[in-house]
Amino acid sequence: MIDLYTASAPNGYKISIALEEFGLLYKVKRVNISEGEQFKPEFLALNPNAKIPVIVDNETGQTVFESCAILLYLAEKTGKFMPKSVRGRWEVIQWLFFQAASIGPMLGQLGHFMRYAPEQIPYAIERYSKEAHRLFGILEERLEDRDFICSEYSIVDMAHFGWLYFAVKMGATDAEKYPRLITWHDRIISRPAVVTGLTVPEPSNFR
Repeated sequence: MIDLYTASAPNGYKISIALEEFGLLYKVKRVNISEGEQFKPEFLALNPNAKIPVIVDNETGQTVFESCAILLYLAEKTGKFMPKSVRGRWEVIQWLFFQAASIGPMLGQLGHFMRYAPEQIPYAIERYSKEAHRLFGILEERLEDRDFICSEYSIVDMAHFGWLYFAVKMGATDAEKYPRLITWHDRIISRPAVVTGLTVPEPSNFR
């Protein structure tokens, strides 16, 4: 059994979707980030950076934080959704890092300044919007001759989906500019494990 500490947020969805895809048993430990539960000492003992998600693998005693690190851990634990070849493995790892270093941070900043900042700052919205669209363009090109970001469905798609789902709901993408990316999004969201993962710890409230 795996304990999943999470909230309804893009990085949290990555792992609830993954656990469903991997077919692993897990128990949800909801972290109310709006009330600051991530700063409580018991949570900081799991992740000193005070961010969800975190997993505790009760079978191995291993605690893992950082969503992409969790994805790698689960792939290694199960032997699923990660290519066996060296070339394929490193293809997955580099696109996983692309998500962690670029897609997540930039869309996170864009979402903050578009929807949650106490005042509208045009410079910030323009800056992060331009960078988001540059990144969307990279993924659009990547998907030119493939159904998934790597050669087959993998933890890379799970990692990117959490944030692209958010971007689509936020209206940051459109089918005319990024038809392949939208098709990829729709292909992923049709998977039963993804549908279930988006209800953890409660149904998505992104509108």
